[in-house]
Amino acid sequence: MTRLIKYAFLLSTALALAACNETLEDIAPKAERQLPARVVQTMKAKGMSKTSPVMMRIFKEEGKLEVWKAKTNGRYDIIASYDICKWSGQLGPKFTEGDRQAPEGFYTVRPGQMNPKSSYYLAFNIGFPNAYDQANGRTGKHLMVHGACSSAGCYSMTDEQISEIYAFARDSFKGGQREFQVQAFPFRMTAENMARYRSDPNYDFWKMLKEGYDHFELTKIPPKVDVCGKRYVFNREAADGERLSPTAACPPMSQPESLLTAYRQYQAQYDIAFSKALKAQSTATRSETIAGHEEARLVADWSKRRARGEKVSRLPPNIPSPTAVAEAPQPASTPAVAATASAYTAEPASRLQNALEAVAGQPEQQQPAESTAAAVAPVPAEGAVPSPTPRPDTSAERTASVPAPATGGQAPSLRRRIQNIFSR
Repeated sequence: MTRLIKYAFLLSTALALAACNETLEDIAPKAERQLPARVVQTMKAKGMSKTSPVMMRIFKEEGKLEVWKAKTNGRYDIIASYDICKWSGQLGPKFTEGDRQAPEGFYTVRPGQMNPKSSYYLAFNIGFPNAYDQANGRTGKHLMVHGACSSAGCYSMTDEQISEIYAFARDSFKGGQREFQVQAFPFRMTAENMARYRSDPNYDFWKMLKEGYDHFELTKIPPKVDVCGKRYVFNREAADGERLSPTAACPPMSQPESLLTAYRQYQAQYDIAFSKALKAQSTATRSETIAGHEEARLVADWSKRRARGEKVSRLPPNIPSPTAVAEAPQPASTPAVAATASAYTAEPASRLQNALEAVAGQPEQQQPAESTAAAVAPVPAEGAVPSPTPRPDTSAERTASVPAPATGGQAPSLRRRIQNIFSR
């Protein structure tokens, strides 16, 4: 009996100590932490509510994640900007499972993609592969924005950063938003940056993304995003309400005349700036970029061999992108779409219409974002060359690990590029 009493006493003591050592996580779960008071005050000053819709933009080269929220007038304004702690791979989209690339494109996040119990503190799945990725045979899964500052294809933040980012998304869902958009870009899509990568293998893909980027810059409303003909299309309506198929050819489509006019004016100014930038970018610094499916397959094979415990290089292999050559700009043609009535023009007082009318007048003065992270990087002046975030020069070690080309079944261009690596 004495022994039983002794055990009971020890048990009660242990329980008491456990209660004393209860952590803040047990009392207030991390997924329910509230935004700092100063952020809430800034939202009020900008005409936003705590539960108003949210949107996010990611810029790889600048290493930034931006949070934008809707104001009472329906237009979005930036509320916070964070330094991305880590992202893996190089500039360029994700092609295949195991290529270690962080995705680029337009993605949708719904409540079911939020993970309050993530092993990486907090996380949400960005929705890769989307309709565009699937139509183009791109594979992968579980691509996240998460905490823990560790990445193998994701966008990783510090725990403190993801706590705020998660709260922005959570509160917008509580306010009735059914989904929010994540726009992931290789860099800010200015004329100067596009000129730097004019000869990159990913340029056509980036040029396609730029149309959606431009529409948001013009309207400050997240663009309506669809996929047809294996391409992104933005703010378009199919004639007679025809359903768009990601893999089938795009049917006749329309856009609001006001958007077409604003975009033509925007594009005309861009073409002038792009032409000037091409002449000044011959020696501009460029970050490493992925050279398409071929390189993605090399990296994926490296990842598999590494997972099996085989002896491989410390860094994955790559195929160096060709040196960019300044060339005459190719004026972008305005999409030939009929200026017919659409869902966007049916209501003259719609949010998009109001935003476009505002574009024709005085532009809004954008206030600096407040955040526990760094402030938003300033937009470079016309003709100025932005300084990309320095990254370690690992090209020599990467290329040294590229396996020798096979003697058959491989495209001659790829074979020549790999041979050039070893002839240096």
